[in-house]
Amino acid sequence: MLNLPNLLALLRVFIAPIMLWVILNPKFFTSVGFDISWSYYLAALLFVIASITDFFDGFIAREWGQTTLTGAIIDPLADKMLTIAAFVGLMVIGDASVWAIYIIIVREMFITALRTVAVGQHISVKASFMGKIKTVSQMFAIGFLLMHWPWATFLLWLAVFLTLYSGIQYVWGFKQALMKEM
Repeated sequence: MLNLPNLLALLRVFIAPIMLWVILNPKFFTSVGFDISWSYYLAALLFVIASITDFFDGFIAREWGQTTLTGAIIDPLADKMLTIAAFVGLMVIGDASVWAIYIIIVREMFITALRTVAVGQHISVKASFMGKIKTVSQMFAIGFLLMHWPWATFLLWLAVFLTLYSGIQYVWGFKQALMKEM
């Protein structure tokens, strides 16, 4: 079902590869006469627009009663596509630690697999408050890294810590829900 929240999530799906291309091709902009910093600004602008849609799609879906199974699938997928595109792009150009990005991506894949198993067991594993904090910390880290601002590396490693911590919470929550089912 395509409603406004789902369209906003799909917008993130389309922005992610465009943003990745901008991150990986800053020379395109310098070749047409722009300073390289403009490629950073454009990538950051795309990321901010996409991040804002993440807030609004969930808010609108809840407030307008437009939560759908399609949205439940597209929204987290769009979030992962956006953050992974940004992190991989930043890693490839040497602006983010390979190990930090590896840890984040492995955690995201593991939790996605865990959620798939949970659905198969009819167990609801919804986003926790810490999961939301993790997402916000990743978004801040990406923004700071894209803009080459001070504290970017610190924020990246803080995001790694919060990513691992929220992952542990998901695993614990799944284990607790599984034990209740037995």
